[in-house]
Amino acid sequence: MSIETSQRNNLIGVGCAVGASVFFSFNDMAIKFLSGYYALHQIVIIRSTIGMLFLLFFLLPFEGGFRAMRTKRLGVHMVRGLCVVVANMSFFLGLAVMPLVEAVAIFFISPLIITTFSAIFLDETVGPRRWIAVVIGLAGVIVMLRPDAAGSFQYAALLPLAAAFAYATLHILTRKIGGTEKAATMAFYIQLTFIIVSGLMGLAFGNGQFANTGDPSLDFLFREWAVPASKDYFLFVLIGASSSFGGYLISQAYRVAEAGLAAPFEYVAMPLAIFWGVMVFGEWPDLIAWIGISLIFGGGLYTFWREAVQGRALSRSRPKRR
Repeated sequence: MSIETSQRNNLIGVGCAVGASVFFSFNDMAIKFLSGYYALHQIVIIRSTIGMLFLLFFLLPFEGGFRAMRTKRLGVHMVRGLCVVVANMSFFLGLAVMPLVEAVAIFFISPLIITTFSAIFLDETVGPRRWIAVVIGLAGVIVMLRPDAAGSFQYAALLPLAAAFAYATLHILTRKIGGTEKAATMAFYIQLTFIIVSGLMGLAFGNGQFANTGDPSLDFLFREWAVPASKDYFLFVLIGASSSFGGYLISQAYRVAEAGLAAPFEYVAMPLAIFWGVMVFGEWPDLIAWIGISLIFGGGLYTFWREAVQGRALSRSRPKRR
C-alpha cells in the first residue's frame, strides 16, 4: 500500500469514527431514557431487529447485496459479536445507575486500551506524539471521574470499565479481519449476535421473575417485557437506525484506519454526552467537567492535526509522477 493510500485510508477512518460516535451518542441517550420502562434485552432485541432491516435494505445493497453476508471467518465474527454484546450490555447497565456524562467518561479509557492493544497485538507503530495525544485525552477522563470525590468509584463504575475492555477487543479483531471482510458483513453479524443473545435472555428471565431487586441496574436487566407504548415507537425506530449506521461506520473506521489513530476520535461522543445530559436529563456540568472535555477533545484534535501534517510532509518528500 502506498503512503498516499495509507494516509487517505486513515483520514476516511477518522471521519467514519466521528460519524459513528454521533450515532452511538444518540443511541446511549435514548436507551438511558427508556431504561426506566423496559428491560434491557427487550430494548436491544427491538433495536437490533430494526437495525438489521436498515442494514439489509439500505447498506448491504452498496456492498454486494446479500452476498456480503458470506464469510469464511464466521468464528471471528461471532467472537466480535459477543464482544460488542458485552460492551453494550455492561455500558447500558451502568447508564441505568450513573449520570450519562460520568459513564461515558469512564468508558473512554477504551481508546487508550485500543492504542495499547494495537501496538501489542497488531504490531502497529504508535509514535510518541500520538501517545501524548491519547494520554492528554485520558487526563481529561480522569478529571471527569474526580477520583478524590466521595462516591466516585461505586461498583457501577466497573460496568462501563468492563465495556471499555470488551470494546477495545472488538476493534482489534476488526482490524485483524478488515482486509478480507467488508464493513457491512461485520455489521450484519454484530446485529445477528445481538438478536440471538437478547432473545435468549428474554426467554430466560423476560417474565420478570427476578425483577424488583431494588437495584436500578439489576431491575433494568431482569425487568419483565412490556408492550411498547405508542409514543415510544418512533424512538425505537431511531435507535435501530442509529445502531445500524453507527455499527457500519465504526466497522469501516477500524477496517481501513490504524486502530491507534481512529480510537481517539471517538472522544467526540464526550461533548455530545454533555449536550444530552443538559438537554434531556438536566445534568448540568460544572467547571471541572468543562476542563475534562477540553482535554479529551483537544487530544483528539491534536492527533488529527499531526496526521494531516505528517501526510503533507510525506507527500512532499515523494517524487511527483510525470
